[in-house]
Amino acid sequence: MQITLDSPASAPQPLSPYYSQVARVEHADGGALLYLSGQIAEGAGLAEQTRGAFETIAALLKAHGATLADVINIRTYLTDISALEEYGSVRREFLTGTPPTSMTFEVSRLFRPEALVEIEIVAAVPPGR
Repeated sequence: MQITLDSPASAPQPLSPYYSQVARVEHADGGALLYLSGQIAEGAGLAEQTRGAFETIAALLKAHGATLADVINIRTYLTDISALEEYGSVRREFLTGTPPTSMTFEVSRLFRPEALVEIEIVAAVPPGR
């Protein structure tokens, strides 16, 4: 098994130099698991921030030969769980196939005071990609 930590140049860069955005775990069959750090985005409201986070996630996945269709697990952190419906409607714009496993948490705040949502992803990349 080989593990690569990466912040691909083709995707938006992390907000801090103290973490990698992607951990790629290669398997013997040529497939891989991608663990993406939690992603936030700028925006005036939850829908705009959610879209921005998913756009960054899509770019990070693409840099590793994956797409949003390869997502197998998603963890979402919301600063207001009563906004779950709004978040969910945007999420469904990006995750259109069979829904991945999922956990959603309400947190009192995120590392950026203006952030309303943070999204963490695990994706499975088939052999050959």
